[in-house]
Amino acid sequence: MDVEEYRQRGKEMVDYIADYLQTVKLRRVYPDVQPGYMVDMIPKEAPMQGEKWEDIFGDIERVIMPGITHWQSPHMHAYFPALNSCPSLLGDMLADAIGCLGFTWASSPACTELEVIVMDWLAKMIGLPPCFYHSTSGSQGGGVLQGTASEATLVAMLAARAQTIARIKHECGNSDDIDEGGIISRLVAYCSDQAHSSVEKAGIMTMVKVRFIPSDENLSLRGNDLRKALKEDKENGLIPFYLCATLGTTGACAFDNMLELGPICEEEDIWMHIDAAYAGTAFMCPEFRYLLNGIHFAQSFAFNPSKWMMVHFDCTAMWVKNSAALHRTFNVNPLYLKHDKSGLAIDYMHWQIPLSRRFRSLKLWFVIRSFGIEGLQSHIRKGVRLAKMFEEWVQCEPDFEVAAPRLLGLVVFRLKGPDELTEALLKSLNQTGKVYMVPASLKNNYVIRFTVTSTHTTEESLLADWNLIREKAGKVKAHFEESGIGEPMENGVENGLDAIGQPMENGLENGLDAIGQPMENGLENGLDAIGQPMENGVDGINPPMENDVDEETRTGGKYSKQTTGIFKSLSTDVDMLKQDFQHSESIQTSEKQIDENSIHGDCIHGDFRSKGAHFIDGKHKADHLPEDEFVNKMKHQKSRRSNKMIHSKSLDTEDKKKVGMIGKSNGKPTVENCGVLKLCYHVNLMESCASEKLNAICIRANCEECQKSVLGKCGKGKGEQAASLADHKGVRHNGKC
Repeated sequence: MDVEEYRQRGKEMVDYIADYLQTVKLRRVYPDVQPGYMVDMIPKEAPMQGEKWEDIFGDIERVIMPGITHWQSPHMHAYFPALNSCPSLLGDMLADAIGCLGFTWASSPACTELEVIVMDWLAKMIGLPPCFYHSTSGSQGGGVLQGTASEATLVAMLAARAQTIARIKHECGNSDDIDEGGIISRLVAYCSDQAHSSVEKAGIMTMVKVRFIPSDENLSLRGNDLRKALKEDKENGLIPFYLCATLGTTGACAFDNMLELGPICEEEDIWMHIDAAYAGTAFMCPEFRYLLNGIHFAQSFAFNPSKWMMVHFDCTAMWVKNSAALHRTFNVNPLYLKHDKSGLAIDYMHWQIPLSRRFRSLKLWFVIRSFGIEGLQSHIRKGVRLAKMFEEWVQCEPDFEVAAPRLLGLVVFRLKGPDELTEALLKSLNQTGKVYMVPASLKNNYVIRFTVTSTHTTEESLLADWNLIREKAGKVKAHFEESGIGEPMENGVENGLDAIGQPMENGLENGLDAIGQPMENGLENGLDAIGQPMENGVDGINPPMENDVDEETRTGGKYSKQTTGIFKSLSTDVDMLKQDFQHSESIQTSEKQIDENSIHGDCIHGDFRSKGAHFIDGKHKADHLPEDEFVNKMKHQKSRRSNKMIHSKSLDTEDKKKVGMIGKSNGKPTVENCGVLKLCYHVNLMESCASEKLNAICIRANCEECQKSVLGKCGKGKGEQAASLADHKGVRHNGKC
């Protein structure tokens, strides 16, 4: 392609990009592809001869776009923004054409000069104190453009480490006997439990310990907690040297308390770095600068114009109070990099990890000049206003709750009830491809992050997304209610009834175990659910309980999940079920193969739609299958709690009429009546237990509608029972339950 063709093709590409940005709202925001989707779309080998541009251009839509997550879509609410703008795109177009590598002033003076000026502009725009300006007389401070906030965190940690090592060596008389490795092994960096993962990664790369300090009820790191951690570590001979405080955490956009942390760091000679990757842009608006209080204590500060400021990736603005700390850390000066202006001008290669650097300041300059401060402020306030509107919608909906205070453009919310409700909702929403959100964990609660991320977001697009969320939430709750999961329970037992709806004494079924055998002290002869001895009534596979309530029940509020030594939920994975069968020694794998491949999508969100979806033991029959066609397999069902498989095995037996309980008699496999998994649409509870007495696995369930056991240990003389499936519109029975 020569320059003249480039002139033509460049105009075509600009038109394509403009059309893409104008119509991105019409595209599926999250791609419907699987890993490796592109392998068969592109030749295995690179072409020997050049191809026509028309063919290359055509493959953008054929190959690339099907696998794109559209970050500029108004329906993209995952992560933090990664915005672009036309001035920014034009800036990089020019920078890429110039193609300079601005490692020194001499390598391209304009690249360095513009960055110095623009970084001072930006520092003043967000309200940083003058000690961070290049232009402040007598200041050693200044700003630099890094690639990412993760780089900035690492650069600050490396500088802090070098500074601490130098200080300790000086205090020890700069003896050659001082082992720097020994010092490094005692260094400790600090951050809150809400800090970005890049802090932990920086600790790995710098070979220092990182201590995560628990945040308070507002997800903020507080001074007293830091002081306590410092005291403990110093008593253990460790050396605190670095703190990364976060303004706008990833999980909930929470803010650490710099006014409390700063004086402690100053007192202890600890380098305080501020990570404001997302929130930093908001400080252009005076009404949000109160969140910046205490910044004068920081040694370094960084935020990403590439997030909210419409300067596309990569572009991270970082400032330091003392650039000499960076020079001491990164200064290498081979002969081929020296120039006659060294010492008179900034050489940014000494402010960063790599040598070469892009002309990033050009796109930043274009954006600031094109929008102006007022235009950027208006853009920020619009995002906050839309997020506040969404927050109010959530607060007005009785089934939802806002999980953490909203300060800027991020709302974290969840469905009231167990985490599985919110998890199922998020999965259902993302599967539509119409919206895209991601989860977070806040104080052990599963929440959905909803960020206003796009310049194309409007009240109308936001309302469409909210209506979709409400629609899917209604369906998720309906599924959970039908399955009886997530309903309130009394003392960990559903209304004092056992797993099949029968009255219980003292929380146990008439003093009988799970298969109707007498028990001692409410437990089966002092044995646990798989026939193993127990100590103090606690088996080897379930955690101790307080007041007869397990940990999951205690922390789950009113939505408890019964977990005892007698019953084990069938909502376990294949490995757990293997262990159960191994403990009971009831499976002869040579005769009964485990069908790992039986997991597939014939049950969708709990709606049973697979052919032959329910199977019954010798005392039952499937009303839609002739008896002679009955097959002896236990298939799988997806739990409405988490959409995970409850059971995924096929258990082949010789007896085609009896399935479910696999045991042994005189060393030989035998089959007893028990039951199988899929029956009616509203099965309330499924559990399995193992008995040493019968060397068997029992499986039982209870039909919530008829309040009788439709699955379990079947007695003789009850006659045939029939159960039929319900479609997604309702529930029906054959009337004989």
